[in-house]
Amino acid sequence: MDKIAIYDMDRTITRIGTYTPFLFFAAKKRPLRLLLLPLYLLSLIGYPLRLLDRKQLKQIGFALILGRKVSAERLELLSADYARHVCVRNMFGKAQMRVAADKAEGCVMVLATASPDFYAAAIGKRLGFDHIIATRQSRLPDGGYGCRIASANCYGAEKLSRIVEWLPGERSDCDVRFYSDHHSDGPVFEWADRAIAANPNEKLRALAQTSGWELVSFE
Repeated sequence: MDKIAIYDMDRTITRIGTYTPFLFFAAKKRPLRLLLLPLYLLSLIGYPLRLLDRKQLKQIGFALILGRKVSAERLELLSADYARHVCVRNMFGKAQMRVAADKAEGCVMVLATASPDFYAAAIGKRLGFDHIIATRQSRLPDGGYGCRIASANCYGAEKLSRIVEWLPGERSDCDVRFYSDHHSDGPVFEWADRAIAANPNEKLRALAQTSGWELVSFE
């Protein structure tokens, strides 16, 4: 039976979220783009007001800071630099130890995140993950990246759908453990054989206690 360890990324293995910090990181490479950050921060107000969804926010941020299109070479170099930064500045040491322990146990290591695929792949590679499931950024005919997201945001039920789509073999042949900090991952927790609420927010802590899921802290 294949053992599979699936990890959420933001606030599960990283201390804080990664998307807005990525935009700041990218803008510093082209200082004039810093002037556009207030527009992105203003757009964040639209989310709690239900004027914009997470997918739209990501597309706006990408267009403002990176442009409507960017070459694959530039974005991949930027993502590699950002991954190094994240792994040094924004990572729970205990989470890295748990990842290493699961890998040593022989688990297939999967990073499943709503973050965009271009930098999630770079971070996952540095941490030793075997597979990356993430929000897909659009690719252009010339191989570059567009500002639009090519798939549904890899969040909530969509994350479970993407994991099931990726799953090798029959579900009955796999033993799956899943780590996340957020209650939006409830569908994956319920589907997994071993549900592990890591650094849980208040709603997830209550759900985990009701459901009998494991609670761990990587802080």
